[in-house]
Amino acid sequence: MRLEDKLNEAVKRYEELSAALSQPEINNDPEKLRRFLSDQNALEPLIETYRAYLRAKEDEKGALALLSDPGEAEMFALAQEELKSAKENEERLERELTLLLLPRDPDDKRNVIMEIRAAAGGEESALFAAELYRMYSMYLAKQGWKTEPISRSETGLGGLKEISFTVKGTDVYGRLKYESGVHRVQRVPVTDSQGKLQTSTATVAVLPEAEDVSVEIRESDLKIDTMKSSGAGGQHINKTESAIRITHLPTGLVVECRDERSQLQNKEKAMRVLRTRLWQRSREEADEKRSSERKTLIGTGDRSEKIRTYHYPQNRITDHRIGYTTYNLDRVLDGDLGALLEALAVAETSEKLKSSDEGNS
Repeated sequence: MRLEDKLNEAVKRYEELSAALSQPEINNDPEKLRRFLSDQNALEPLIETYRAYLRAKEDEKGALALLSDPGEAEMFALAQEELKSAKENEERLERELTLLLLPRDPDDKRNVIMEIRAAAGGEESALFAAELYRMYSMYLAKQGWKTEPISRSETGLGGLKEISFTVKGTDVYGRLKYESGVHRVQRVPVTDSQGKLQTSTATVAVLPEAEDVSVEIRESDLKIDTMKSSGAGGQHINKTESAIRITHLPTGLVVECRDERSQLQNKEKAMRVLRTRLWQRSREEADEKRSSERKTLIGTGDRSEKIRTYHYPQNRITDHRIGYTTYNLDRVLDGDLGALLEALAVAETSEKLKSSDEGNS
């Protein structure tokens, strides 16, 4: 479909929404009103940019009209300058319109459940997992996003065997979705007395949180076990069986939650995680059928896929998916992830533009 046709469709939809929002039956229905306003707000940037684009085209026509009747030399030079400016604006706005018309992942607005796990490398891997958690925690705090713990398992040296937590905010999944995969660290471990460089890995999973209506879970499909919960090093021992383990029998998925002291709270959190994992599995199956978009740039999000290397001796971080390298590892580990995530977003947009151009050719 041509750009002009897509824009005309968007304008038509915007006008339909504007007309609907003036109707009493819509304003008297809170759910419909919320949905219609959300749809209209989503189209607003596109419509405003399109209006600016049309003004630029009119400016171009006006400048061409002046040039067709030169008149005084001074006016002719001014008309040439106006024509140049109008064409530049038109080209810039056309690029912006193309970007705004690209299909957006509807899940980008969702909150997420993040899971970080130690992988290859023993204690060093667990220490690296703890540093990744610190890095993300600092970045999330800078964004003003809210985090809530789900489960945590530590090692004796302060490393993390695994940790999971929710992140709530604006467009959380859209920003964090690039982080799923294997993160590799190369450094001299504190546990190595010989000072040899070691390679270890930790895995990160970023799952868009499923809503209650997204997945139906039958009680008969669940096996629920309770156990006593305790913190690292015996700092806190819960004498009641507040920890929960839920097994989804049809799929074999197992979720544990022991962070809360209330069994009910742990069960609620565990069900949220289970619902999200089941929904994620259904998304991945659908993606396998489509097979293209998610595997071009950011990959499958599978934990077996190495996405990034953190090289401590060189203070270097490299994202292997887009060939991005920077020598400010120390700043990134302090939560300065913005430039890296932006580079991934730009690369993905370029891929989508390329696919869009091929589809329109």
